[in-house]
Amino acid sequence: MFAEERRAEIAKLVASARRVNGADLARRYEVTMETVRRDLAALESEGKLRRVHGGAVTVEQSTSVESSIALRQSMNTPEKQRIAHKAYELLRDSDAGAVVLDAGTTIEILADRIASENFSLKSGADRLIITHALHIAVKLAEADGVVLDLVGGQLRKMTWAAVGARAAEHFSTIRPDIAFIGVNGLDPEFGLSTPGLNEAIVKTAIVKSARRVVLLCDSAKFAQESLVRFAGLEDIDTLITDKAPEGELAAALEESNVEVLIA
Repeated sequence: MFAEERRAEIAKLVASARRVNGADLARRYEVTMETVRRDLAALESEGKLRRVHGGAVTVEQSTSVESSIALRQSMNTPEKQRIAHKAYELLRDSDAGAVVLDAGTTIEILADRIASENFSLKSGADRLIITHALHIAVKLAEADGVVLDLVGGQLRKMTWAAVGARAAEHFSTIRPDIAFIGVNGLDPEFGLSTPGLNEAIVKTAIVKSARRVVLLCDSAKFAQESLVRFAGLEDIDTLITDKAPEGELAAALEESNVEVLIA
């Protein structure tokens, strides 16, 4: 096999598996580790992967580089749809009158579901939905059964969310019944993380404010670390995901008394 063909296959492997091991690649293609290192270096220079200790991961798993919202909307769609549907059922059947929706593509899908029907409480009263995400607010602006509270701050173009001290201060002054949050990485030791410092400040404020915190996280983010930690596993009450966590993450979630719901 020519080097170009091998590298093309490696790029496809990384894109599908999200992480590859150098030793496994050497055995798979019957080449030396030095050849594998050259292949990974070449692919990294082309922007097709990111080298890490022992192998490589997809570019979007960089601890400090975040994919645009348009790109993230196209990733893991079936999994995100299932997770959002499960979150919708949980919220619909609850008596939560004040709800926080964080920024994120899975939460955006949840917002679409909320906007699709009258979402008032069983008593007939409207639910208060609080969000700092512009794209989510637009979806809910005219939703039946919803009173919308849009939190202000400096808009982060990458996520269309208000970030920084002003947004965080707003959340520190309220006590919502439930908050749905998104994440870039979920690790048994590092906890919940995101690439942006100013966004992490707001996420921390949301987590601290809510009576119940529900994390929406697809399994591709398991055992991943982004740049800034904004909460620990002990800070969340429920995890909704598409695949049951295993190993260290499963043990850490159980130790932290996190309810895990599989969509």
